[in-house]
Amino acid sequence: MNKLVYGVFMVLCFAFAKAYSQEVLEPKLSRQQAIELMLDNNYGIKIAKNTEAIAENNSGILNSGYLPSLQGTAGVSKDENDSNTDFNGALDQSGNPREDIEINDAQTTQYNAAISLNYTLFDGLGRYYNYKRLKEQYQLSQLEARSTIENTTVQLMSVYLEIARLTENLSVFEENLAISKKREERARYQFEYGQVNKLEILNAQVDINTDSINILNAQQTLRNTKRDLNLLMNRELNAVFVVDTTVVLQNTLVIDSFLEKVKENNVRLLQAESTLQISDYDIKTTRALLLPRIGLTGSYGWNQTENPPSAFFPATTRTAANVAIGANLTWDIFDGGRSINSLRNAKIAYENEALFKSQLELEVSRDVANAKGNYDNALAIYRMQEKNVMTNESNFERTKEQFNLGQVSSIEFRQAQVNLLNAVTLKNLAKYDAKLAEYQLLQLAGQILNVPL
Repeated sequence: MNKLVYGVFMVLCFAFAKAYSQEVLEPKLSRQQAIELMLDNNYGIKIAKNTEAIAENNSGILNSGYLPSLQGTAGVSKDENDSNTDFNGALDQSGNPREDIEINDAQTTQYNAAISLNYTLFDGLGRYYNYKRLKEQYQLSQLEARSTIENTTVQLMSVYLEIARLTENLSVFEENLAISKKREERARYQFEYGQVNKLEILNAQVDINTDSINILNAQQTLRNTKRDLNLLMNRELNAVFVVDTTVVLQNTLVIDSFLEKVKENNVRLLQAESTLQISDYDIKTTRALLLPRIGLTGSYGWNQTENPPSAFFPATTRTAANVAIGANLTWDIFDGGRSINSLRNAKIAYENEALFKSQLELEVSRDVANAKGNYDNALAIYRMQEKNVMTNESNFERTKEQFNLGQVSSIEFRQAQVNLLNAVTLKNLAKYDAKLAEYQLLQLAGQILNVPL
């Protein structure tokens, strides 16, 4: 009895130590942590956010055309002149001949500064609709960034679920290998006592090799898939971690309530609506080219000229300032038909966007119907696989009892073992397929970023 208690205690200690060491060496990565790393580091999401920031800058007041333009100019110039005045024997007031006057390096300096203001008072409302267009363009860039995040999230969760599936399968393969090793050990004991022939040991060894190969393949596939997840999170490719294999499916009533509001939340439909609105603003902006434009102008100028002394005048300084205010009206009464042609093309582009939106609505409706059907089908298969696992577990236990009693052969035992292995792996596949189908359905409903994953 004491040996039995000690044996159980040692088994529990070993299991605890193995789980603890794995947790230390491979920290657990939850779904939420994976999403946070993706949002912070993924290159595609960073690019989408930068594009959104550019659109935000373009939609600001500095790019609206509502602010006036103010221009300042300033300058200075200097001239140097040499002059010689010859009086040709003319007499001064005293009756003496006047001396010639020679002036060298005479500098004339001119200073000027001016500031001018231009403001468009009315441009046929083109500026107004262009500003609204830029605002809508910013909204569209936000939707495009959201679309990138949604697609990357589903891709991330697809890889995450695949890692969870491979992790569970690996545990199943390891349990299967342990069963085969016990069977081989049992066959050796029986062979030593002459109860079975050498063939039983060889069959068990073949099955051990097969189970070991399954483990090796699963381990390699798991390592590769973990690198795929690290790539999506943009971190060191060989970073080790374990994932959460718990799967909680959403309530079908909650999902049905989401599907009732697909038109209001689906990102592709929202993008199409935003693009259609931009096309409408394009029409209105183009129509403004047919109307007159009224502008205001104002300027202030300052000039100063410093003249050197001459033969007849002393040095002088002349300063002048001027202020000008004006208004102007510009109307392209006929520009060769370019504005009319642009307006016609803008209307056709709007019609195309409206047609594209109608087509997209049908496509999204089809995608939702298909995704809902796939989800319901995946749930049904998962429930059937769960029952199938229970059946195969019961069959394996009974076969194991009969095998221990010598009532069934090792081939029959192995077949029951393989049947249980296939049933468990198929159940794992069905479970994660159902969860992935749920993610895809939530994405179409526009709720993938609003619910716990």
